Amino acid sequence: MCQAPDVNTAKKLIPVHGSRLWQTAVDRAQGKRPDLGALDRYDDRPLYWARLHMTRTLRQWDPEFKLTESQKKTLIQELEYTTRGIRSIDFPKGDDVRRVLVSGFDPYRLEHEFRRSNPSGAAALQLDGKRIMTEEGPAVIQSALFPVRWQDFEEGIVEDTFGPYLKKGPERIDLMMTISQGRQRQMDIEGFAGRWHTGTDNNEETRDEEIPMVSRWPMPSPLPEFIETTLPVQAMIDADTGPWPVQRNDEVCEWLPPDFEDPYTCHDGGPTPGSKAQAGGGGNYLSNESQYRSNRLRVGLGAEDIPGGHLHNAALEFYPEDPSIYIDPKFREHRQVTVDQTVALVEAAARALD
Repeated sequence: MCQAPDVNTAKKLIPVHGSRLWQTAVDRAQGKRPDLGALDRYDDRPLYWARLHMTRTLRQWDPEFKLTESQKKTLIQELEYTTRGIRSIDFPKGDDVRRVLVSGFDPYRLEHEFRRSNPSGAAALQLDGKRIMTEEGPAVIQSALFPVRWQDFEEGIVEDTFGPYLKKGPERIDLMMTISQGRQRQMDIEGFAGRWHTGTDNNEETRDEEIPMVSRWPMPSPLPEFIETTLPVQAMIDADTGPWPVQRNDEVCEWLPPDFEDPYTCHDGGPTPGSKAQAGGGGNYLSNESQYRSNRLRVGLGAEDIPGGHLHNAALEFYPEDPSIYIDPKFREHRQVTVDQTVALVEAAARALD
C-alpha cells in the first residue's frame, strides 16, 4: 500500500491481498498449508488476528496523495469483504449441481477471554469450496465469515453476502444456513428468528431495539416479527452426527398483544399470533440477527422455496486455567469434534435437498 501512487491503485491492491488472506486461511483449515506453523488446522484465530492487523494498518495509513475519509471507508469495507470470503463466493452454474451458502462468525468479546475461538468460523473455513455427492448429484458449499459488530450488520453485510445468490440466475443457491456458537454440548437448529437485537458487540457498542432495514435490498411488507426455519430439520437430526445431541429449538421471548407491555414472556412453544419479538430461539444477539436478516431477505426476494435457517453449534469449553497457555490437548479435541459435527450437519442438510 505504501507504494500505491493513487487511490485507484489502492482499490486494485486491496482485493488482491484480502482474497489472498482468505484463501490462505481456507487452505490452512483444510490441511493444504502444513507449512504455516504449529497451530492445528481447526484454529480460526490466525485469520481473525491477521485481519485486525491489516485493518489497523489501513486505518492508520496516511498516503502522500489525498485520501478522503469516505474513500478510506470504502477501502476498509473492501478489505473486510475480501478477507471474509464474501467476494470469493463462486458457484458452478447449471441445474446438475446443488449450491449451499453458509456463514460463520469471528471470535467475540475478547476482553473477557483473549484466547477465545469460534467453532462456527472454524467450520466455515473447513466448508468453503467443499464438494460432496448427494443422491441428486454433486453439491458445492461456499462460506463467509461475519464480524461481531452491530454497525457492519446495519450497513448490510448479511444482505450483501446472501442477496446475490438468492436472486434468480445461474448461481442461485439451493440452501442457506447461518451458523454461530451456542450452548454447551448441544447442537440447536433454531426454530424462529426474532426481530429484536440487544447486547454489546466487539467494539463495545450496545443495541436494544428492532433490527433495522437495509434500504438497498427488498424487504417483505409488513416486516415479520418472527421467521421460521425452513431447513431440513428432521434429516439433520436423523443423520446421527454426534457427539452432541441435535434438536430443533422453538424457544422464543415475546411481548404479548394487545398491549405489548413488560414483562415479556419466554417459552418453548413458538410465537404467539400477533406478538412482538423480544428474542428468537437463538436469543437476540448477532447470531439471531444473522438468521433474521438472511431470511427476511429471502422472503423479500420471493425466494421462499430456498431452505434457510440457523444452526447454533456447541459452545467451546476447556480453555486452559493458566491464561499463559494458549491451547492444550483437551481444548483442541473439544473444538475438533464440535467443528467436525458442524461440517457433518451442513452436509446432511445438503444431502436432504430434492
